[in-house]
Amino acid sequence: MPDHRHEVRPDLDTAAAVLLTLLCASWGLNQVAVKVAGAGISPAMQAGLRSIGSTVLLVAWARWRCVPLLTRDGTLLPGLAAGLLFAAEFLLIYWGLTFTTASRGVIFLYTAPFVMAIGAHFFVPGDRLTRVRSLGLLVAFAGIVVAFADALRLPTRVELLGDMLCLAAAFAWGATTVLIKVSRLRHVSAERTLLYQLATSAVVLPVVALATGEPGVHDATPAVIGAFAYQIVVVAFVSYAAWFWLVARYPASRLAAFTFLTPVFGVAFGGLLLSEPIGPALLLALVLMATGIYLVNRPSRPALSPVDPSQRTGSSRARGRSGDA
Repeated sequence: MPDHRHEVRPDLDTAAAVLLTLLCASWGLNQVAVKVAGAGISPAMQAGLRSIGSTVLLVAWARWRCVPLLTRDGTLLPGLAAGLLFAAEFLLIYWGLTFTTASRGVIFLYTAPFVMAIGAHFFVPGDRLTRVRSLGLLVAFAGIVVAFADALRLPTRVELLGDMLCLAAAFAWGATTVLIKVSRLRHVSAERTLLYQLATSAVVLPVVALATGEPGVHDATPAVIGAFAYQIVVVAFVSYAAWFWLVARYPASRLAAFTFLTPVFGVAFGGLLLSEPIGPALLLALVLMATGIYLVNRPSRPALSPVDPSQRTGSSRARGRSGDA
């Protein structure tokens, strides 16, 4: 059996910083990929097929690393609950991005760290809000207000609906992480926790797509297939594997501080690749949100051991959140 134990380094080196930046870029680009693939695959079906593909890759990854995925340890019920929240999160994201832009969606989606911080304050012993983290919450709230005010000035209210769906997805993401922290899931491997989420959503989301009469895959152009493959291979597999590698070697608190880059990349890619309008108000909202994320995740002292990587800071989460997220 491979030996995957590694000494945790107290600080990030150049290699870790570069890899983290690339990961944040890949997570930011994910919202653009969802929009592009959405031109040929209906939202719930796209999310469901993504979970199916990601589950297959995760099982192969776990088998290669000799990580047991099926054991009796009393985590089935919290695992299914986390899976249902995960399914709701991605259903809301994919629905939301049919109404709003990728640039706006990524800002609202990345309110999740603040939901996690508030939930942990009330439900996770020892994980209290400090003055700096509270300041981060206030700054981020100002960013949300600015972003919603910007939506009210748009010609239609369609974007506002999408924004609210992405904000609801952020609440589901944050609730998933808090559930993992307070349940038996905190004691199992990151791969097993992620499997609960992916496998449950792989069953639930296609059923939702069929029940709501979605057309499914209706225009499989090369761009649609490429964007969809990017979500499965790069975001849900390669980025999760890279994140697991990082949290085994560096303090998770220091890694999490980098996540403020994800919405920055998301807004930038939305403007560059989809020609989405990015006005001064949206830029101000982005600056406030990114600052708030940094303050909430900013390590107060050197950490000596990694946090369970199943907490999907980027994605996602291994969101994740993967993921993504």
